[in-house]
Amino acid sequence: MTSLEFAASFDERFSPIAPFLLYMLVWGIVFLETGILVAFWLPGDSILFSAGLVAAARNDMNIVVLVAGIFLAAFIGDQVGYVTGRKLGRPYLEKSKKPRVGRMVARSEVFYQKHGWWAVCAARFFPWFRTFIPPIAGISKMPYYKFLSANAVGALAWGVGITIAGYFSASIPIVKTFSYAIAAFFIGGSILSIIWRRSRSY
Repeated sequence: MTSLEFAASFDERFSPIAPFLLYMLVWGIVFLETGILVAFWLPGDSILFSAGLVAAARNDMNIVVLVAGIFLAAFIGDQVGYVTGRKLGRPYLEKSKKPRVGRMVARSEVFYQKHGWWAVCAARFFPWFRTFIPPIAGISKMPYYKFLSANAVGALAWGVGITIAGYFSASIPIVKTFSYAIAAFFIGGSILSIIWRRSRSY
């Protein structure tokens, strides 16, 4: 068997695994960035757009499966953040005897009562904010069903919207030809941006 035949045989046997791994990678990053506080540095926007580009360039990826998983990952991630803030963050802050902490919690409660719905939706489109807004909403005891609806709308507009934008961008011939290079550019740019911000913080 020649090296080319071996490569073709390998690709034929294991190519079905690749889409699954890509799905899991994208879904995992979306969930972690929205649900786990320490994952605020992950490049969510660029991953979504790049995933759309890659899905359009591959015949073995289904855009419906991809965006359905992204929606669920983003939605569940925010729910985890909200519950973490409400069940863990609020009791922790209530133990504090510092007046400043009490005033901050009171102000955040007023804010989330008035502007919480729009804040949760809009935060999706801003790095870091989409990680920290849900726990703060939980700490502030934003009404659960109000948060639930804002979370669903935000996950749809951000997660599905950006991915679909990347997918249809690939219909432009030059974009489709260089879809993997564009995806690498966006991901690389996000990583460099993170490194630059962290270096400036020291």
